Amino acid sequence: FLNVGINEEIADAIARKTGNPWFAWDSFRRFLQQYGMTFGIHRDEFDQIIAVHKKQAGIDFKRHFTGPQMKAVAMAYKNQLLLKGITLVESPVDQLFLAIHKVFSSWNAKRAIDYRRIMGISDDWGTAVTVQAMVFGNRSRQSGSGVAFSHSPKLPGDAIRLWGDFTIGNQGEDVVAGLVSTLPISEMQRELERRDTRISLEKAFPRVYDQLKNTIQMLIYKRRWNPQEIEFTFEGPEPEDLYILQARDLSLGDRKKLPAFTADDDRLKAAFLGQGTGVSGGAMSGRIVFTLTEIDAFRRQDPDAHLILLRNDTVPDDILEIDAADGLLTAKGGLTSHAAVVAYNLGKTCVVGCENLVCNEADKNCHLAGRELNVGDHISIDGNKGIVFEGEINVNYS
Repeated sequence: FLNVGINEEIADAIARKTGNPWFAWDSFRRFLQQYGMTFGIHRDEFDQIIAVHKKQAGIDFKRHFTGPQMKAVAMAYKNQLLLKGITLVESPVDQLFLAIHKVFSSWNAKRAIDYRRIMGISDDWGTAVTVQAMVFGNRSRQSGSGVAFSHSPKLPGDAIRLWGDFTIGNQGEDVVAGLVSTLPISEMQRELERRDTRISLEKAFPRVYDQLKNTIQMLIYKRRWNPQEIEFTFEGPEPEDLYILQARDLSLGDRKKLPAFTADDDRLKAAFLGQGTGVSGGAMSGRIVFTLTEIDAFRRQDPDAHLILLRNDTVPDDILEIDAADGLLTAKGGLTSHAAVVAYNLGKTCVVGCENLVCNEADKNCHLAGRELNVGDHISIDGNKGIVFEGEINVNYS
């Protein structure tokens, strides 16, 4: 839960005190969405609401809303809760205890049970709750949130090389949930992954980057910690604006030789469909699938078929599909999103953030580089380089 303790009155006070109504009402909007989703409202319903408001305002991105327009979105979210018969708790203290209860009870949710079974986690442990004061990556275009690895998952050796994802003007949940297109942490990462951007944390916010790197070096070199995965938020461009929210041991797989396509450069150039961010695995060809039902159907026809799950974005509810498929390709998200981390840990071939991919799951097709592709069509992905190709391409596994 983020932004617990906010209500309409408090949001209005924050808007007046900070002189930044967009930030205040965006924070309230985010709280309302998380609150509603814990009571069973699907994320798509909120997405549809904000899409309507974007269209009315003639904008493509929520950052272009005015303060009053963002307030209108928040009020529409609040009205959606009321339409669903959900009581919105207004008291900040009562909100806190409700959030604590919801986190404890989430241990027995079906999604959590499925996740533990797939990842080999005991059902007997239970979960903990940490209560932290908020810091705000959505405060301005000089703030942001991200996840940083102390070591590159793609390069050999023990040298500290900052790797990961961040986003400007958003909160950390956007990065972890894979709901936004992310930016690289370091210049080395940006160049190696051939990102279609000139922005990295190192280049755009050098003092924040240096402070983050210094913190990581202190943890590993002085305190002798293992390689780390760190969630962070910065509220401004200065070193003192950086906050470390969470640190945990980084899971680094065996950086072994990966499968590669055997086709020549001309064949690969002709088949090129898009560029994303490679997360795990090497070259793989497979059939397009969108649902667990489709995966099961193809498995019955051909148990050895390679199946690639396509998504606009992925949320934790997709854990069963990710586990059942052999590969994952998404339009949004970065290598530190929940889906990417799960795919990496399960040994799946995974490419995220292929921005020219548009999935139409209801119609069982997608569009990529102007081509329409349907369920069962072959595509090829490179989980190391992040490239997507049309058709079936031979792979060398030796």
